[in-house]
Amino acid sequence: MMLPQTSTDFAKLSWDEILPIYNDLYYRPLTLDNAKLWLKEWSEFEDLLGEAREQVYFDYTCETGNDVKEANNLRFQTEIEPNAAEQRVRLSRRLLEIGYAEPGLEESLRRFRTTNEIFREENVALKAEVERINTEYQKVTGAMSADWNGEELPLPRLRPFMLDPDRQVREKAWRLHRKPYVDARDQLAVLFSEQYAIRQQIAHNAGFKDFRDYAHIEKHRFDYTPQDCYAFHDAVEAKGVPAAARIIERRRQRLGFDALRPWDVGVDPAGRPALRPFETADEFIAKAVSVFRQVDPVLGGYFKTMQDEGLLDLQSRKGKAPGGYMTELAKKQRPLIFMNASGVADDLVTLVHEAGHSFHGFEQFASDLLFCQRWPGMEMAEVGSMAMELLSAPYWSRDRGGYYSEDDYVRARIDHLEAIILFFPHCATVDAFQHWIYTDPAGADADARDAAWLDLRRRFEKGIDYTELEPEWTARWYQQLHIFEVPFYYIEYGIAQLGALQVWRNALADQATALAAYRHALSLGSTRPLPELFEAAGVKLAFDGETIGELVELVDTELEKLYR
Repeated sequence: MMLPQTSTDFAKLSWDEILPIYNDLYYRPLTLDNAKLWLKEWSEFEDLLGEAREQVYFDYTCETGNDVKEANNLRFQTEIEPNAAEQRVRLSRRLLEIGYAEPGLEESLRRFRTTNEIFREENVALKAEVERINTEYQKVTGAMSADWNGEELPLPRLRPFMLDPDRQVREKAWRLHRKPYVDARDQLAVLFSEQYAIRQQIAHNAGFKDFRDYAHIEKHRFDYTPQDCYAFHDAVEAKGVPAAARIIERRRQRLGFDALRPWDVGVDPAGRPALRPFETADEFIAKAVSVFRQVDPVLGGYFKTMQDEGLLDLQSRKGKAPGGYMTELAKKQRPLIFMNASGVADDLVTLVHEAGHSFHGFEQFASDLLFCQRWPGMEMAEVGSMAMELLSAPYWSRDRGGYYSEDDYVRARIDHLEAIILFFPHCATVDAFQHWIYTDPAGADADARDAAWLDLRRRFEKGIDYTELEPEWTARWYQQLHIFEVPFYYIEYGIAQLGALQVWRNALADQATALAAYRHALSLGSTRPLPELFEAAGVKLAFDGETIGELVELVDTELEKLYR
């Protein structure tokens, strides 16, 4: 089989030109004797196709106003990828039929088996339609901007003003940041209603009661159940919400306000200007190299490679899609990082987070894993990124090659650790919201969705005064792109944060041993079940209040040291 040699060549092919490559693999004689070579060829093909897909997506999100890039991405997402997914099911079925097995492939084969069981041909076109709607969501949100004193700014660039010591300035910025989502509420609600109906139909076609149950299986959550998710919500309510409320109350007291408004949550209580860890993209990247080299020289080398090879698009600009992510160019064996930096402290956290994902990619590529062995699941993938936030934090100060003066470093560490605690209630809200949407018939109704969001927000978000801000409070879920683009991808962040905190706890005792276990776990890809991947990293998979309470206490203890 002669394959195009580069992903650029693949990106130019139509589906009619790609299908024969799948057919060549499908119709070729397959036995236990030649299966290993056949699987290797299939993997090489998927690496080329995947690299083409991820490159056109990266190019489009970097410039959402470019019609050519939009068309290229839309073609891949709506024409090529849904059809390719169908062919992967077809090919994996051949491996399953001959009873092929190899050490390290058990999880891949288990996923193949599950995917075959839930695959329905009629869902291919439906998934393509969902991707088309995702593109519409990206266009709407990517075009959002605000008039800031006569200058039209993309929304991410309002973030520095949302942290301004002047309460009026940050209130203005906060309201301007939420206003486009409030204004676009009806448009976004229609898009989500369309997605909702299609997703429920996909689930029904596959024999599931609702999309929640379908998504749980589709995401190969073999090692925990929806009931474990509910247990996580309850544990966060019992242990995480009180800890978050203490942080909010401490902030209110230090600010001296009768009530803490949403634009007060991120400001420095002492009235100091917002942290500015860097001024230019070059400075941002160069100091990151220094930080990662101190965490681990090999990891620092990985990031230097990304710098040298132009694999970082970090700065916010008009027309760029919101958010941040890491993706991989599998044929080149290189990761890419996309984000919207504007010079605020959150940018540093985002970068070290996405760098953790990148290190996961480098470690897996170094292990020479097949395409089907390189996806450990979001739960483990997020351990790689969230742990890197904590592992890198001791090196954020300038005297250790990082970004901050000593005073600002203490502020940054406090803000980061407080954010971890404050995240748990948000994570539980987003996950519980989606469980409700897809399991309650009222999830089809836009007004009912908004009401349910507010009910959950009141359950998990304590101490912040949203008086006369109900539209803005509601609008928060419309800017949570996961709910639109990757439903049920969020509980993984909570599970992974518990794993990451355990990696950090281990590093506090013995950094070299903790880093060795961390890198080893990343290198395993999906060659082990999730509990064993956690175990390889020196941590345990847990959902219970006792574990959450213990780790919250660890963060509280560290915060008390920094508060002094």
